[in-house]
Amino acid sequence: MMTIDTTNMCSQLQKKLFEPDGIYHPVLQAILKDETLTAVVRSRQLHIYRNGRKVLILAGKSLPKVIREDRLKELLPE
Repeated sequence: MMTIDTTNMCSQLQKKLFEPDGIYHPVLQAILKDETLTAVVRSRQLHIYRNGRKVLILAGKSLPKVIREDRLKELLPE
């Protein structure tokens, strides 16, 4: 099971990801269940990769940035 180092993660992003009612919590659950997904904290944001290719960037205060079309996009709030 993958773990995410939250040392340099934005506190607002941590709340959105790790709290059960957080808007990104479904994305976190998908990352933890899917072995093709990895996530790395860079510049206080969460960069998400599928099979080594970046697909999504989550930040605390700004909107998610979709890099590539991926089924993870369906888990994001509109």
